[in-house]
Amino acid sequence: MAEILGNTKGLKSSVLEALQGIYDLKVDPGQVVSTEIAVQMADISEYLNKEISLYITRAGQILNIAVGSADTVQLPDFNGKRGAARLSGVRCVHTHPGGNSALSGVDYSALKSNRFDAMVTIGVNGPDFQKSVVSIGMLTGLDANKEFTCSEFGPLSLAQAEDFYFPNIVNTLEKILEKEIKGTELIAKQERAMLVSLEWGNAKAAWSAEDSLEELKQLTDTAGAVTVAKFFQSRPKPDPAFFIGRGKVGELALFAQQEGIDLCIFDDELSPAQQRNLEATIGVRILDRTGLILDIFAQRARTNEGKMQVELAQLKYTLPRIGGQGLSLSRLGGGIGTRGPGETKLEVDKRRIRDRIAFIEDNIKKIKSVRDLHRNKRSKQQIPAISLVGYTNTGKSTLLNTLTQSDIYAQDQLFATLDPTTRKLLLPDKREALLTDTVGFIQRLPHQLVAAFKSTLEEVCQADLLLHVIDVSHELYKEQTSAVYEVLKEIGAADKEVITVYNKVDNLPPESELLRRLSKEENAVCISAKQGQGLEELKQLIVDNLKLQSIEAELLFPYNTSAIAAQMHENSTVLQQEYLADGIKLKVRISCELLPQYEKYLLKQ
Repeated sequence: MAEILGNTKGLKSSVLEALQGIYDLKVDPGQVVSTEIAVQMADISEYLNKEISLYITRAGQILNIAVGSADTVQLPDFNGKRGAARLSGVRCVHTHPGGNSALSGVDYSALKSNRFDAMVTIGVNGPDFQKSVVSIGMLTGLDANKEFTCSEFGPLSLAQAEDFYFPNIVNTLEKILEKEIKGTELIAKQERAMLVSLEWGNAKAAWSAEDSLEELKQLTDTAGAVTVAKFFQSRPKPDPAFFIGRGKVGELALFAQQEGIDLCIFDDELSPAQQRNLEATIGVRILDRTGLILDIFAQRARTNEGKMQVELAQLKYTLPRIGGQGLSLSRLGGGIGTRGPGETKLEVDKRRIRDRIAFIEDNIKKIKSVRDLHRNKRSKQQIPAISLVGYTNTGKSTLLNTLTQSDIYAQDQLFATLDPTTRKLLLPDKREALLTDTVGFIQRLPHQLVAAFKSTLEEVCQADLLLHVIDVSHELYKEQTSAVYEVLKEIGAADKEVITVYNKVDNLPPESELLRRLSKEENAVCISAKQGQGLEELKQLIVDNLKLQSIEAELLFPYNTSAIAAQMHENSTVLQQEYLADGIKLKVRISCELLPQYEKYLLKQ
């Protein structure tokens, strides 16, 4: 028996039989739709007060029949596209209860996205359904932007619709498309995205839903998609199945179909089940905040280590999202319910991901050991290490370029820097320090990234001094500052000595009260990395902080303590060495913590 798709719950058996009977009807290949089929569809549609749709091939065969709601119908999937210059070979016919046959925005969107031969709408007029009218939408070519253009014919009476000999029009249209597309390809368009934010609970968050969604838009822009619309919803708590309310899900599905949306991005982390349910209902790819950030990181990774860290984070994110029935599909554990066929494809996929995760983690450990060796060598040489930390897009890379005369990639975009970069910094006291630019932080930084980038973020944990760069011109700089300290706490660097660097002061009025107040803060400096303003003051502040951690000293070791003198080459930076009559004189730079061990050898200055 032929299947009736769509919203069939609660339909009487007599209605289902009437719908199934339409499958047996034939349409003349030259007709867009027959009067008999149009009348039967209109009759059932008015009785149900629901839209009815069906697909008809060029040979006149009816493929699918589906039932929708009063104002929309979910079109079944079909494999009908036959190349850029060809139409699908299928026309879609559906009813509009209420009598208006004009094509809706959803109709036009479906016509373009599926490249139907025609989109035929029947305006239902009862009780005499012979008086129903028909409108016909067809693709007519491409505009200057390589977007499909459409024309609508009608409204037509059923007799006029039967006389509408559309095969000739279809053939002509395909020739036009072939001519316009020949020698070129349809432009690779930006993905069209809609953003969704849920505000739930009574607790007042540091970030409002609007502010967080605006940041999500910036992330979407960075990833390369174009934001078409934003949606907010407030609920006491997230829906366990769909995260948002079911009514809002239906609204999103209709909007996605009408506006040709490719991607729906949620400003929260979704559970695997929620993501699957939303994709099945809305009909477009669903991405959450974590997935979006991971995608941006994948685009930004340049070094081998960076690529491995991103892949590790993505695999850990993907593993629980592989569809299936979870443990009920497992054949590996043994016991009741697991005997029978061998390993399923789902288990194979999961096992391969776990193996890949183990392989990458092993490689990252090897890279970490090499980095530890370099770090230990720098520590012995008493070369101070300084790390730039801060929210993404606060100007850390620009500051490193300006301080060290470098030319690393620095752009006004989120996560412009992913792989850490280290350069030598010459300080006013003629000492050298190593300045490292690190990945920017963001509110709710995905825990998969924190775990994957742990070895890289250890540069922050092992640094002698942190420069916390803040975009003081951003209206949410306080919230961004709090987000940075949350991440520092998460990676175990909350107790580090920090210089607060208020950047981008050139974007504020010169006599700003905010600048006067910030400039009086302890261990803080206001600068413009782009304009070079305040950098000398920053360098001097760095020197003052590093003086608290190491000191230059002269020591004299009698020859019978030469073994202790040799230790100084491991525990300090030896700046000068002389052999005198009464012993070995060393001028060293040594940690303030270690100096008391050698106090009896100190020369009075």
